[in-house]
Amino acid sequence: MTQHIPTRQLRFFMTATAPCPYLPGKTERKVFANLPFSDGAHVNDELTVSGFRRSQNIAYRPACEACEACVSVRLPVPDFAFGRSHRRVLNRNDDLSRALVEAEATTEQFDLLRRYLHARHPGGGMTDMGWLDYVAMVEDTAVRTHLIEYRLPSPDDGPGDLVAVTLTDLLRDGLSMVYSFYDPTMERRSLGRFAILDHVRQAAIVGLPFVYLGYWVQGSPKMDYKADFRPMEVLRPLGWERLD
Repeated sequence: MTQHIPTRQLRFFMTATAPCPYLPGKTERKVFANLPFSDGAHVNDELTVSGFRRSQNIAYRPACEACEACVSVRLPVPDFAFGRSHRRVLNRNDDLSRALVEAEATTEQFDLLRRYLHARHPGGGMTDMGWLDYVAMVEDTAVRTHLIEYRLPSPDDGPGDLVAVTLTDLLRDGLSMVYSFYDPTMERRSLGRFAILDHVRQAAIVGLPFVYLGYWVQGSPKMDYKADFRPMEVLRPLGWERLD
């Protein structure tokens, strides 16, 4: 396949050293570039396959000098095996409705995000996010992106309560889950895992081979859940490798 070449050369930058949010006592640095407006979707495709993640109009990846714990991971959709625990999660959430909506921020989404951050990531870098920050997170982009809203059954003709949201990029070879958040009081539903499983199902329906999950840090409590999804592919220096 011919690799896409952006019409304008990308310029890459390095962040300053900062404490690692995943491994205590470690530090992190990132390399990043601004996605071009004219062909941002194509560039985002190429960079995601190369291990970058997107935040608004910025693509970034770890560039830590003394640590390689962060690895990009993706699920090969045609080979993904729905295990017994996966089927239980799907069954527990079978009553939820699913809607693909435009990448437009709403106060309902923002209220859910605030509850999620304060319960699951207190003191994290996103905890102080304001409304305008959330609008920029969702809407400030030139790539193919959308939101998935999951709702409880409605007692009337209106929409049911919003319980989970995923910001998802559509790539040429898959779905990239940019960010997910959900009702932190519904632990039994395992809504974060459910969103991943639902994306695998949707990618299979439309014939996309991969679901990109971002970074996995083995040994980090915040990231351990990603090891529950197998087979999984990890990005190594020589390319993507299968972890069975």
